[in-house]
Amino acid sequence: MRLSISSTNLKEWSGDVLVVGLPKGEPSTTAVHLESRFPGVSTAISQQAFEGKTGQKLVLNPLADANPQRLVLVGLGDIDAIDLDGLRAAAAAGAQASIGCNGCLGLQLPWDSHNPDHAARISAEAVRLSLYADQRFQKEPEQRRLPTALELIGLPASAAAGLEPVNATCAGVELARELVAAPPNYVTPAALAETAAALARDYGMELTILERADCEARGMGAFLAVSQGSDLPPKFIHLIYRPEGAVKRRLALVGKGLTFDSGGYNLKVGGAQIDMMKFDMGGSASVLGAMRSIGELKPAGVEVHMVVASCENMVNGSAVHPGDIVTAANGTTIEINNTDAEGRLTLADALLYACEQKPDAVVDLATLTGACVVALGDEMAGFWSNNDALAEALDTAADAGGEGLWRMPLRQSYKKGLKSLLADMKNTGPRPGGSITAALFLKEFVSQDTAWAHIDIAGPVWSDKGKGVNPAGATGYGVRTLVNWVCAQA
Repeated sequence: MRLSISSTNLKEWSGDVLVVGLPKGEPSTTAVHLESRFPGVSTAISQQAFEGKTGQKLVLNPLADANPQRLVLVGLGDIDAIDLDGLRAAAAAGAQASIGCNGCLGLQLPWDSHNPDHAARISAEAVRLSLYADQRFQKEPEQRRLPTALELIGLPASAAAGLEPVNATCAGVELARELVAAPPNYVTPAALAETAAALARDYGMELTILERADCEARGMGAFLAVSQGSDLPPKFIHLIYRPEGAVKRRLALVGKGLTFDSGGYNLKVGGAQIDMMKFDMGGSASVLGAMRSIGELKPAGVEVHMVVASCENMVNGSAVHPGDIVTAANGTTIEINNTDAEGRLTLADALLYACEQKPDAVVDLATLTGACVVALGDEMAGFWSNNDALAEALDTAADAGGEGLWRMPLRQSYKKGLKSLLADMKNTGPRPGGSITAALFLKEFVSQDTAWAHIDIAGPVWSDKGKGVNPAGATGYGVRTLVNWVCAQA
């Protein structure tokens, strides 16, 4: 999608679809300009009881051969309460109302109280991401007419700088959505490795794939234990972005890569959503999507290592048993008291490997616990960190990307719940505080002097009904946060 700032005013703008945000309350200058451009629009607003309330939308088709062909009014609510999330929601609603028209979409919102560059960026992201639809697996996909260009009306020309990263960032989100949404017979560990290979080829990155024998040689017993019940070979993926010039910061992104999770012998039953366990590789999708964006944006001075330990968690005669004791690459022994807590086992060896790269900071993303969904719902991810500066940076990055993130406690006293009578630790603790004990488990495999954060995306990885910039289905959660964070380190 072509993105630009329009230097024309509302009365003179020429395009195919015009989206205008109107606040609640007294008639605004914008409404007066609309009436002069489209005589009778005030009457239509009154007849349709459009009051500018948040979530209201009015679609008008002035004339079939007119320019614009379609006028979309979006309610903004109280003018004093409009924030960045309000701009995103309005931009997304307007974009969705533009479906059916191709050509140029014009968008005017009340930008004045916000940073122009940032307002431009988030609005453009909202437009592109809200138009996404996954029709890859349909025999006869719907023919969708979509805008090919977006012009933001009423912003200063300097705000065009905010548009520069939009298409690259959105492409990463869309890649993550495609990976998460695809069924497990399409997205296998080998398919994730092939995706990483394509990124390496397209963006000049370095790629290492460790096969089963390589992982055995490295003593990755925790990861391999999870993989041993599947007929599909595991893939341990290490993708590296190296900037031109000096490296000032080295970062590691680690993603959980379970392409299907049956639960193992602790089989997922009842309401455990076994049919949806294709999204258990959502963490790997997020870091692959972020690398796609980073590869195009090419941030200076920052080196990024992406690590994914990918496999399936299946049941056969070779599958790991509840009660087995396995050994991670650092020699830590783990009693597996629940085979459905497999993600943390794969992440243990992945985090150890990531820390070997001597990063300044490590961030892992994983659809790790249902407990986090119970705590925060499906719009927020929980995160845990051993470093306040890293936590603050991630919080800022998530806020800028419109992705809900909430810091959770790393309460050390809960670690006693992971104590094993036989091994160094168990892979699960008691049910209360389950997301906290999961984070404490992962912390054991991070170097003490390394800043680390764990983000549990089990809630926001998928949206059943869709909301705002996210259509129903895979959300691509985490890509914008990671891209913002990495680029801020440059």
